[in-house]
Amino acid sequence: MSEQVDRLVEIISQLREHCAWTAALTHESLVQYLLEESYELTEAIETHAPDAELEAELGDILLQVVLHAAIGEERRAFDLESIAAYLGEKMIRRNTHVFHADGSLKDSFPDSIGEIIESWDRAKRAEKTLNESAAAGLPSNLPALLYAQSFLSRTARHAAITETRDEPGAAGKRDIQDSVRLGEPLQGGVPESEQELGEHLLALCAQAQTQGLDAERALRNVVQQRIAQAGAETQETTS
Repeated sequence: MSEQVDRLVEIISQLREHCAWTAALTHESLVQYLLEESYELTEAIETHAPDAELEAELGDILLQVVLHAAIGEERRAFDLESIAAYLGEKMIRRNTHVFHADGSLKDSFPDSIGEIIESWDRAKRAEKTLNESAAAGLPSNLPALLYAQSFLSRTARHAAITETRDEPGAAGKRDIQDSVRLGEPLQGGVPESEQELGEHLLALCAQAQTQGLDAERALRNVVQQRIAQAGAETQETTS
């Protein structure tokens, strides 16, 4: 690793040894900090913060990784080197459109994003059990709109792969029909139950997905606009 990364690892090791607060950290207790730092990084990106701020937020994410690696090393489970090694092997294994199995570069590379995504999905699928669900590994504690769109995206990509592995068209369509039965987005009126509301939200997420829209970001941006608007109105009435 580089001199700066090596020094960072050394600093964290020294803190684990000599700082009682840092020494008390565990994988579990770090979760809240990882979530907070992730949202702070997200905000910096979406608000087009200055590069110095973005750099600082990325550093905070890196700190979380190094802390987890230090705890893993103390348990003789893994360290930053093994994490990097695993990730490097995974990138080679998944990006078969760029690398040969030995990690050497191929002579040519596809230009189509669709072809690249299909290649990635096939490589990922090859690592999983043949009959594994399209949603396997999808974290259930994601924010609801992101959870919905991730599920829809995985289901559609899983179906596309299945179509070419089995009878063309049949398996892919069966997977979508069995996994995602979509209602219609509300055209007016108020849903009578949370179940009905959830069905309509899922259908709306599906429509957003077909347009390449991010439902989670869209709602967050509109809420932030309303908050800013309310703050401005409050300031006007009190001035």
